Amino acid sequence: MNKKIKWGIVGLGRIAQKFANDLKLVENAGLVAVASSDFDRSKIFAQQHEVPKYYGDYESLYKDKDVDIVYIATMHHTHARESIAAMNNRKHVLCEKPIAVNSGDANKMIEASQRNEVFFMEAFWSRFNPSIVKIKELIDSGEIGKVRYINADFTFYNLEADVKGRILNTNYAGGSLLDVGIYPLFLSYLILGKPNEILSRSKFFHTGAEIQTSMILDYPDAQAILYCGFASNTEMKAKICGEKGEIYIHPVWHETQGFTMVINGNKKTHSLPTTGKGYAHEILEVHHCIMHNQLESSLWSHQNSLDLIKMADDVRDQSGIKFPFEK
Repeated sequence: MNKKIKWGIVGLGRIAQKFANDLKLVENAGLVAVASSDFDRSKIFAQQHEVPKYYGDYESLYKDKDVDIVYIATMHHTHARESIAAMNNRKHVLCEKPIAVNSGDANKMIEASQRNEVFFMEAFWSRFNPSIVKIKELIDSGEIGKVRYINADFTFYNLEADVKGRILNTNYAGGSLLDVGIYPLFLSYLILGKPNEILSRSKFFHTGAEIQTSMILDYPDAQAILYCGFASNTEMKAKICGEKGEIYIHPVWHETQGFTMVINGNKKTHSLPTTGKGYAHEILEVHHCIMHNQLESSLWSHQNSLDLIKMADDVRDQSGIKFPFEK
């Protein structure tokens, strides 16, 4: 690959900082512009990462002819709006997870990709983690037999967060499900596909934001027990159990550096460290797709993202998770 792919980033929070650092590790990737609604924040970010252009609004970045692809790292409730605006300016888009707050918005984003003939992918970086990739290969080849059970969680204590911030504010689609619960749902979906039925219950903060959700995903021959929350800390180790063996994904599982497979009492540990924090692997997939004129990834497709957010919709319907900006 000789062509340098030029990136822009909108939304310059914590994840954008990590992404920008990993972007430097990818050959033929260049960060050429950043944007924030706060001009000073944009300028500081650009200085930290030696970015030549910085803007105090997103639209200017979308219209920048030097930008090939935009990484959307804004708050959840703006993912659809900003992704569509970027794609309408003929920019490829990598949008942070969750793809959107609901499947209706996700459909509009996918339609924008197809209409404008630009690449679009939800930034589900765990899908490209070397350990997750290897685990799926082993399961698909029958190493642990037919999968019967999955257990995964994602939780950390965060009830002391600013109630006006995004975490506990329903006006910003706050709550644990879309922020972190989407990861356990992803693991079950990746291994077992769409469930026949989802059973879920949630607990809520005084702001109305959901802060604990337990989920049972029922499949014809398997079940997944999943949990997310802001009310406690856990080790965040996931396990996948088959008829012949089991796989333990080392904590923190969604950004794991390895896993252990146990068959008939015999343990084999796989060490598969990520490049940097781990975002580089999804960046490489994006580059591959763009260089081959693909509108979506075969590893994490538009349909995959749509299936996943529909599962989250089902959880929300059952648990009564609502946002005031949704009709």
